[in-house]
Amino acid sequence: MPELDIAIIGAGPAGLAAALRLHQQGFRPRIYETVPELKPLGVGIDVKVYGTKEIEELGLLDEFRAMSVDARTSVFYNKYGQEIYAELCGVHMGYLHEQRFVHRGFLQMLFHKTVLERLGEDAVVQGMRCVRYTNHDGKVTLDLQDTAGNSSQVTADLVIAADGIKSAIRQQMHPDHSEPVYSGITMWRGTTLMEPFADGSTILHIGAPQTSSMIVYPIANDFEGTGKTLVNWVVEATRGESVEDWNQTGTIDEVIHYYDECDVPLLDVQEMMRNAREVYLFPLIRHEPLDNWIDGRVVLIGDAAHAMYPRGGNGACQAIVDGSSLARHLAGAQDVPAALQAFQAERLAAVNGIVMAHRGEGYEVIRRMVEDRTGGERFTDIEEVLPLAEADAIFSEYHARVGQPRTGHEAGEPTGFRTGNAAHGAAVR
Repeated sequence: MPELDIAIIGAGPAGLAAALRLHQQGFRPRIYETVPELKPLGVGIDVKVYGTKEIEELGLLDEFRAMSVDARTSVFYNKYGQEIYAELCGVHMGYLHEQRFVHRGFLQMLFHKTVLERLGEDAVVQGMRCVRYTNHDGKVTLDLQDTAGNSSQVTADLVIAADGIKSAIRQQMHPDHSEPVYSGITMWRGTTLMEPFADGSTILHIGAPQTSSMIVYPIANDFEGTGKTLVNWVVEATRGESVEDWNQTGTIDEVIHYYDECDVPLLDVQEMMRNAREVYLFPLIRHEPLDNWIDGRVVLIGDAAHAMYPRGGNGACQAIVDGSSLARHLAGAQDVPAALQAFQAERLAAVNGIVMAHRGEGYEVIRRMVEDRTGGERFTDIEEVLPLAEADAIFSEYHARVGQPRTGHEAGEPTGFRTGNAAHGAAVR
């Protein structure tokens, strides 16, 4: 169906990647974006192996590699900085594709630049907010509003709503859907320009989720020619409710004290936090999974369809997969309704499962288990607290659930290790 007139709402990674996938199938969609000028906002995202596969299939792997950092090792610590578990990442684990860390804004701008190159300068209309839609006679009419408040309409054969966590399209499609609920947990997200830690390709998971949890990983080497690494860090802790907005600013004062006793051998955690270039707040908001993403010729993708806790690096990656799946079904179906139903049948249940899994902390649960089993005290032998085989099973189950089963696990091979234990692997330096 290459002659379809397709409108995409939202020029985030989901909408832009969908446009590129549609273009590969012979379509020429147009994107409508609320902000008048796209800028590389945000902090880091962890692009899993299936996300890198999507980027490679878009023909952007070399440019993506140039702006991102290869993920080699993932190491987990308790709140004192004692090591619990470690695993290799991406191709180092045996996957066919790399796991990479990148600044979200840089990836978005790469997609944006590529859309303009491949689809034309008029493929993205900025400063145009979608207010509502109307299905009629096999078409969809969108009511739009520009930054000055002027109204206009466009009509399309298909509308793809990639308008994010505050989707106006989702709200219209599901007006009686339960209101989002604040989980009680807020994320402090920051970046720090610093000397590389460990091997420059390591992600650290630190703390006890009962009180505060931290993730740290590099997102750009030799940042802006400084010779230093731009490091992304995220802290979770409880606080009063805040606004669901990726760009509200905060400070470290509410959370830095949680790491007074933290002595990770690879990193001075408190110094990194004090030297932050910026700090953003984002509350973990629980959006209940939807049982339908389609209304006539309007379909939800990305966060508009399946907003999930930003844990485990799957939110952005699953959004990118949405566009690939939808484009494939549109190219292979006889009509739009059939394509949309096939897309939903392939994606909805699987992604909703990931949404629910993220509420339970995923593999990060091992740090909670250690805190509970030790009564919050330091341990002497981690094998007596959390045996390696038990941790391995938890990680293998999670990786399989999100679509990247671990190589060798089916054959009973160990996939994780402890860096300080010579029996399981060399130390990370």
